[in-house]
Formats: sequence, structure tokens, C-alpha cells
Amino acid sequence: MWKTLDIKANKSGVRSTVYSPNGKHEYKGEWSDNKKHGKGIQLYKKGGVTCAMYEGQWKYGKRDGCGIYSKLLPEPSVTEEYAIRYSGDWKNDKRHGFGKFYYNDSAFYEGDWSEDKRSGWGKIQLDNGDVFQGEWMDDKYHGQGTLLLANGNRYEGSWKDGKKNGNGKFYFVKKGQLYEGFWVDGFSRSGTLTDFGRDEASMPTMYPIPKLQPQHSTTSVGEPDSEPSGVPDSEPSGESDIDPDPLSEPSVE
Repeated sequence: MWKTLDIKANKSGVRSTVYSPNGKHEYKGEWSDNKKHGKGIQLYKKGGVTCAMYEGQWKYGKRDGCGIYSKLLPEPSVTEEYAIRYSGDWKNDKRHGFGKFYYNDSAFYEGDWSEDKRSGWGKIQLDNGDVFQGEWMDDKYHGQGTLLLANGNRYEGSWKDGKKNGNGKFYFVKKGQLYEGFWVDGFSRSGTLTDFGRDEASMPTMYPIPKLQPQHSTTSVGEPDSEPSGVPDSEPSGESDIDPDPLSEPSVE
């Protein structure tokens, strides 16, 4: 019955607040052929209580264009206060284009989106101060990117499926050392450790790394006597990848 009446209403143009038949949501804004179309504000309710809000552009009943999605703050107050969770582009009811997602007051992602997933170029900053900036695919680091750790150390290089993969450089800033090598699934497999910025380092090693000198040897090519010393098998503990999705993300209804 309500569907028939809703169709007969033939909502078009700017309307005052319209409530959904089940009372779950309410919308105020522009309509076209009985569908939200243009600019409008929708309040989302849970258990009869408003919990979130979307303000922005709509296209034939779906969020499309530029819009802001906010969550109602849980703290009791005289007036309702909202915290922005996502501000940016939408397409076909999904985050798509460029936008910024706020996990909380100190953690955020800013960059490209594709069908509700972080894909393209983007930057994420975490609560602990770690920052990743580079290419993404399907919510994971993928391509070229830089991971800057809160302690000042950083990795620059290739990523695949959220892990270091391929050629890369890891800078030990406090020690004044640089490790250049090849990574597979987050672990370094081969590389060279050299001094880099040792004079400016706050905690340099007691002795500089000796430079390798070519030596004459009767060993056939491709069969070195031994591995060069000082090349770590992996990064020291505490320098592991940061989680690309460290905080739970609220569903965007």
C-alpha cells in the first residue's frame, strides 16, 4: 500500500523532510521522479535514534558527486554534534574518486578511492605516528611507496599486496646507515649495508662500515667464497610493515 502511495506522490524538486516508510531514515533535499536527485541531507537512524548523516549530492537515489558522511558523537550534549568520517567524491553510492577518511582525531587516510576501496595514490597516518605515502590497490599498498616510521627510519621502494616486494631502500637514520636490497613478502633476501649520513646521525655505530675492495681470486665467477658481512637477513624487530587498515571502519549505510 505504502509503495503505491509513494509512487503517486511523484516527488520532484525541493522537498521538506521526507521520512522513509519504515521510519529508519529521513531525507531533506531535491528529488527527481521520486528519487533523491541533486543536493540533500539524509539522517540515518538505528533503533529510532539518529546515528549518522550524509550531506551532499545525489543521483537517482544514490550518493553521487561530492559529499560528507558524519557520525553522531556519543557524548551527551544539548545540541547534536557530528564528527566527519569521510569527505570527498562518491559514485553509485560508494566512495569513488578523491577523498579523506578520518579514523579518529589523529589517524586518517587521504587519497584515491575506487568502489569503496583505497586504490591509486594515497597517504595514511596512524595513531603511533607511522606514515605511508604511495600507491594502493584494493585497500593495500601496491606499487611504489614510502613508509616513514615514527622513530625516523624509512623504507622507499616497491610494494605488493601490502608488503615490501622488489627493490627497495631502508634508511636507519639514527645509525646513519642505508640498506639497499631486494624484498620478498616483507622480508629482505639480498642487499648491501653502507654508511649513509653518518656524520649527521644521532647514534652512529662505533666504527664505519669498511668499503669492499676487489680482490683477486681463483674462485670461478658466480661462486663467491662467502657472503659479505654486515648484510642483515631481515630488518630489526620493530621495523615491520604497518597495517594498511589498522582501525575498524564504520559501514557507510
